[in-house]
Amino acid sequence: MPTNMRISAILSISLLSICILSYGLAGAAYAQSQEPPLSVNTDFPAYAEDSTITISGKVKDSSLAKNPTPVTIQVINPDGSIVGIDQVKLDSNNEYSTSFVATGPLWKAGGDYTVKAYYGVQKNDTTFTFTGGDGTRNITPEPTITVIEPEVEEPVIEEPEPVIEEPEPVLIAEPEPEPEPEPMCGSGTVLKDGKCVAEEKGGGCLIATAAYGSEMAPQVQFLREIRDGKIMATESGTAFMTGFNQFYYSFSPAVADYERENPMFKEAVKVTLTPLLTSLAILNYVDIDTEQEMLGYGIGVILLNIGMYFVAPAAVIIAIKNRRK
Repeated sequence: MPTNMRISAILSISLLSICILSYGLAGAAYAQSQEPPLSVNTDFPAYAEDSTITISGKVKDSSLAKNPTPVTIQVINPDGSIVGIDQVKLDSNNEYSTSFVATGPLWKAGGDYTVKAYYGVQKNDTTFTFTGGDGTRNITPEPTITVIEPEVEEPVIEEPEPVIEEPEPVLIAEPEPEPEPEPMCGSGTVLKDGKCVAEEKGGGCLIATAAYGSEMAPQVQFLREIRDGKIMATESGTAFMTGFNQFYYSFSPAVADYERENPMFKEAVKVTLTPLLTSLAILNYVDIDTEQEMLGYGIGVILLNIGMYFVAPAAVIIAIKNRRK
């Protein structure tokens, strides 16, 4: 058998073995609980004006930090405006509950309203239907009825003249300083565009930002959407990003600075990032809702990049050497 054919056969068998192992690991993760890290629900699917909307949910035990933070709740109307916001503490069962009254000038538009819940890096949402209102009502307390009793003449009692004593000096206590208002967003979140969102640890992709010149470049935004919308949506993806960030930010600042100083190196990095962006685009066409799917697709993408960046170049180098002999 020729040397090239033997090398191709060995590489094919190795890749097949790694794929079988990855599906075995994904099957083991299937036994884990399908409970979402953060749940959010409403007590009814639809409401009318002046209705009380009760929002509740639960945080999974594995998502709790050493110092639990409140759950941030936002209610957004069909126009994208926030009509309600609240922070709710968890009870002893890791559950939370809050309510809003659908009345007032903000509750006018009818249609589908979105309820978003945030807890650290975890987030979830649900929707309900609102029939709409006139926007003129306000929440006012119920009127109290005052009963006026008839006046009764009291007998006049002559009292002795009071003895006026010198008043004792009154010590005026200094007013205590008012406590500082608590921030609108809880620990681990920041206020961005009127919304409480999870604080990004370590920033964005420094190498890609330096290569494409801006954080608003489509390639950089694509990497950010894959990270926040796909990988960070599961526990295994969050754990992977925690370890990856410690490794990535140990060298990426130096690489980004060198890109800005050397245009040729910058263009080389762009070419190098192209296969990675192409392979990650696969995740946009699949639904990742469970830990099993995250492990399966994640390991598959990793193996695909190993093949493109290491196996394929090695095979080409070996083939060139064999032809020269």
